[in-house]
Amino acid sequence: MSGWSRPRHMPVTNAELTTLAASHDIINLGMRADEVRRRRHGTRTTFVRVASVPAEPRGPLVLPSATGEIRIGGAPASRQAAVERVREVIAASRGIPVSAFSLADLELLATRESVTLRSLLEDLRAAGLELVADAPYDLLHDPRRSIEEANIAGLTLARLTVHRSSSPDTLPLLKAVTELQRSVAVIRAFAPLARTTSPSMPTTGYEDVKRVALARLVVDNVPSIQVDWALYGPKLAQIALTVGADDVDGVSAEDDMTEGRRRGPLEEIRRNIRAAGLEPVERNGRFEAVAG
Repeated sequence: MSGWSRPRHMPVTNAELTTLAASHDIINLGMRADEVRRRRHGTRTTFVRVASVPAEPRGPLVLPSATGEIRIGGAPASRQAAVERVREVIAASRGIPVSAFSLADLELLATRESVTLRSLLEDLRAAGLELVADAPYDLLHDPRRSIEEANIAGLTLARLTVHRSSSPDTLPLLKAVTELQRSVAVIRAFAPLARTTSPSMPTTGYEDVKRVALARLVVDNVPSIQVDWALYGPKLAQIALTVGADDVDGVSAEDDMTEGRRRGPLEEIRRNIRAAGLEPVERNGRFEAVAG
């Protein structure tokens, strides 16, 4: 195995990152990323159980007792509908953290309703909202300004995401995210794997693992690198945890025991994390540890 015998705790240089990004040595890259991850988090690996509810007012509102984050998904039809739905969910939340909507969808809604993004966000905060569910970096018209507007409105960004991978060269995007965090300093978790894939250019498991590892090495100013359990499945999520990821999003809040306790969502996520040699810690939407 070639060449990266630098002393521990020394940062990875730009030249090294370029070489690592071009290399096919995924084992070495993964080891470097895991070292950074363990230096920051040790073996502690957080996960959150999410109850997803639709954006439409008076829509279904099923909240299992194990829910750690209630997430209002989908694009709201109007400003009024968004505020109404947030009020409904907050009223039923039992104190569980509530996140809602994509910041990119809220940008579009503000434009459509001829209001400022900040006034829309302030309306949602006044309705009781605490968290913007996600900010897809590549869909935002102005990532820095929009994230700052959310912060000024008193809202927390639950996660920065990537909607679609437009290039196999991931370094420019990761460096742009690092620069964004230097400006806003409020990003708690970054999920580097694309939420959607192009049918003409699907990613491979190798590319996904490499992207997670590079994200941990490049985006060194964001605390958590996140992988989505529901979107990518247990196998990729488990591998991602060994190459830099430290947080798992989207675990089901349903305690389905029809196939036995060991096959229930909670035991499955804990088992997969432990199998990777890590310590599972359940959290809520505020990144607070949940006793249990």
